[in-house]
Amino acid sequence: MRQCLAAIIVILCGSAAGHAQTPDHQHHMSDAPPAWTFMQDGVLFGMYNHQGGPRGGDELRVPNWWMGMLSRTAGRSTVTINAMLSADPATVGKRGYGEIFQVGEAVDGRPLIDRQHPHDLLMQLAAVWRTQLDQTTGFTLAGGPAGEPALGPVAFMHRMSAAENPLAPLGHHTFDSTHIAFGVITAAVDRGPWTVEGSLFNGREPDENRWDLDLGRLDSVSGRVWYKPSPQWEFQVSSGRLVDPEELDPGNVVRTTASASWMRRAQSDDFSAATFGYGVNATSHGRRGAGFLEATRRRAPLSLYGRVEVVQVETEVLRTGLVPAHDAGNDSAVWAFTAGAVRDVLTWRGVEGGFGAQLTAHATPAPLRATHGDDPVSFLIFFRLRPPANAMGRMWNMRMSQPMAGHDGMR
Repeated sequence: MRQCLAAIIVILCGSAAGHAQTPDHQHHMSDAPPAWTFMQDGVLFGMYNHQGGPRGGDELRVPNWWMGMLSRTAGRSTVTINAMLSADPATVGKRGYGEIFQVGEAVDGRPLIDRQHPHDLLMQLAAVWRTQLDQTTGFTLAGGPAGEPALGPVAFMHRMSAAENPLAPLGHHTFDSTHIAFGVITAAVDRGPWTVEGSLFNGREPDENRWDLDLGRLDSVSGRVWYKPSPQWEFQVSSGRLVDPEELDPGNVVRTTASASWMRRAQSDDFSAATFGYGVNATSHGRRGAGFLEATRRRAPLSLYGRVEVVQVETEVLRTGLVPAHDAGNDSAVWAFTAGAVRDVLTWRGVEGGFGAQLTAHATPAPLRATHGDDPVSFLIFFRLRPPANAMGRMWNMRMSQPMAGHDGMR
């Protein structure tokens, strides 16, 4: 375990190898002779986390992830190999970090509540093949033992609009919890601004042992449509049928989401980005919706960001810590308002480090005031560290079935 953790931290703080790549990724991929091209991205947050109210508390946690990509172009085709790792099992622990009103997954046979679960050690291990069918049409085939199906917006770790926020959204289990699926195959056709994707995958959520692979049958399905009318705007709608995703609540879930994202990037690392999303989880005993609006404005060395969320939470699970035998039908809406800032204080050989803080105010629904308090306030103080990025940039706004070639968000 210690050796694994040490290796990941070394990578996170790694050298700027590959920093001298050609500055124009599209030109590089089309004109250079066939060769493997490497790029990486990642983040480590060392944070003091104070969650307000009776269910809150104080803790030190270090959520993190690292992703590497190898890509090779030959003729009309591009092959990409993705690997994504996290040391969360060691630096965050199996109960994750505190986040009041959060619900999802299980530990020791009970629902994990008021906490965000850690990532698995192996978050993604997949291969992507894309071939150009004609001047405007491409076909992509992607898959592997760990990856993400075509469902939901870009996962929060990769959204440019959430680039500086250490915490997962409260609506994580409505929008992007399937970004770690242990077994997935995705096919996609892109033509002009449109991309249509479909996936077969293992819909069950990972268990509490975050060090292993929880492989299972590919019995869940999803489909997603992307529309990108310009380099700044991107829209998606998606729906999926997840077979028995919850360990403690058997039954299928039909998840439907829609999102719109906008970003504008300068020649430097300065950028502005925003994302709006709405989603619904439908089960045999009810429907729960969630929505969010988040944005980040970076003008080096300062980044400002914010997020507004409204989530229909599992009220009885939060109140009692148990899954009710029958749905009580009184799911309540929680509002959360977050504002934060990060200032870079370190730039060395491509490594970026900065100090940040954020404040979250919650609007507590009446059924949860006795357990969670009247509108608790939470805050974080943290240090953010990123590894070097080469000239192709970071993996912002990236999804598994989008290989390196043609990905505008990386430049």
